[in-house]
Amino acid sequence: MWQQSESYPDPRIEILDERFRPLLVTHAAVERLHTGMRWAEGPVWFGDLRCLLVSDIPNSQILKIEEETGAVSVFRRGPFTNGNTRDRQGRLISCEHGPRRVTRTEIDGTVTVLADSYEGKRLNAPNDVVVKSDGSVWFTDPTFGIRDYYEGYKAAPELPTNVYRIDPSGEITAVIEDIDHPNGLAFSPDEDRLYVVQSGMPRCIHAFDVGADGQSLSNARRLIEAGEAGTPDGFRLDTEGNLWCGWGVGAGLNGVRVFAPDATPIGMIHLPERCANVCFGGTHRTRLFMAASQSVYALHVRAQGVPYA
Repeated sequence: MWQQSESYPDPRIEILDERFRPLLVTHAAVERLHTGMRWAEGPVWFGDLRCLLVSDIPNSQILKIEEETGAVSVFRRGPFTNGNTRDRQGRLISCEHGPRRVTRTEIDGTVTVLADSYEGKRLNAPNDVVVKSDGSVWFTDPTFGIRDYYEGYKAAPELPTNVYRIDPSGEITAVIEDIDHPNGLAFSPDEDRLYVVQSGMPRCIHAFDVGADGQSLSNARRLIEAGEAGTPDGFRLDTEGNLWCGWGVGAGLNGVRVFAPDATPIGMIHLPERCANVCFGGTHRTRLFMAASQSVYALHVRAQGVPYA
């Protein structure tokens, strides 16, 4: 049974390195905003609407959680949406398992398909997505959404599990072709580095240097090793370059693990459920929202999330 901590500092927040301490608000506790979902994913903050959108994949819907009142409602039903983000025009960008595509929701509510195939073959099940400052859309395409009928529609994969880039012109390029089931991805604050979670074996977080052209990648390396028990998932960065990563699985491992830019683990936010993805929101992007299995949690922090992430 969930109970919010009645004392400060919240014992769920573990400091592993002193670099984590300045990122914390001492008199803030982990809050549970909503529960009763089947698999919470893809949180994205809409400051102009003062709300959080979060995917509930097996229930094939996106929920809206109001900042001011805490009210929860259905933003959209279908089609097994996973990761979400916003582009530089404020439009919603979504990865959809059902139709196996990446879409953009226009300001008037119409939906534009950005990608649903590559070289004449259907995408697998787009998972997570980020938008770079040049307007390009980057997304991962593992097979989780086509493995069975729980998070999509069972089907045989037609493509390897690639990472793709959609140019503003609409051209789609496979920018990474050798990661076993890429999952979460994000850019460093200066966009000189791309991080990608590998959900296959070994579980880890890769780092790539981004070229001067803004799209070529080099110097691939495994930056963070998750170990036999650790399971990284979706993540976001703060303005100092720290990685706030959804983590699991099992007692003591569920929650958000925080890494310094040099890959040192500096903190852990323990949750009773495995955390799949996070985002920063609130007026100053200093509230961490955590989509974790059946629930959505939040924590006020001193770190400030990278804009448009």
